[in-house]
Amino acid sequence: MITTRTARQCGQADYGWLQARYTFSFGHYFDPKLLGYASLRVLNQEVLAPGAAFQPRTYPKVDILNVILDGEAEYRDSEGNHVQASAGEALLLSTQPGVSYSEHNLSKDKPLTRMQLWLDACPQRENPLIQKLALNMGKQQLITSPEGSMGSLQLRQQVWLHHIVLDKGESANFQLHGPRAYLQSIHGKFHALTHHEEKAALACGDGAFIRDEANITLVADSPLRALLIDLLSSCFYREIMMSKNRPKSASQ
Repeated sequence: MITTRTARQCGQADYGWLQARYTFSFGHYFDPKLLGYASLRVLNQEVLAPGAAFQPRTYPKVDILNVILDGEAEYRDSEGNHVQASAGEALLLSTQPGVSYSEHNLSKDKPLTRMQLWLDACPQRENPLIQKLALNMGKQQLITSPEGSMGSLQLRQQVWLHHIVLDKGESANFQLHGPRAYLQSIHGKFHALTHHEEKAALACGDGAFIRDEANITLVADSPLRALLIDLLSSCFYREIMMSKNRPKSASQ
């Protein structure tokens, strides 16, 4: 099943220094029916004015993925770590309790545009604090996965995220790991087809909830750039169940 969520249906914000579109409840925008989707908690597209910055703040235990669409950003934390990321790169931050993080548009004359996703992080998993990846703009690319497969960034969650680039008329098929997935058009128009022959059309900025589908096919109606977020479960279910079922010693 596919349920579309158009760009116009999303939350909007314009603070002068920041323009944003929110897929789920975030900041001043609240919809009790849209608090996230499986382990995906936040999906924002934001534009920071030249020289603008998000001041230091703490986060719940989440993995934060920034896909830089235009401009250059710098990220710092209260532990002294810092990294820069430019257009055509993806940056993954594994947030830690008690650590604050800031973000700064390095340019004094050019806006910073990026997609930001928050994914619940499993408490049993510890990954590198900062990971960065160059995006291949000529073909499909797995940019995050639970195990860092195929050179992707490693998440603390059962999620596979694909960066998709198609020319008009091209198509791509994806086998899904889990019962839920989310599609997001960054730019361009396309239609999505399920193995049940259900069809949904998406335009620039639109998204779509996918439920109970084994695979999905995307057909580009114009030059397309999109994300496919494949959500297996809300945590590393097998690891948790094994931990719960492990026999306790007499001292325990």
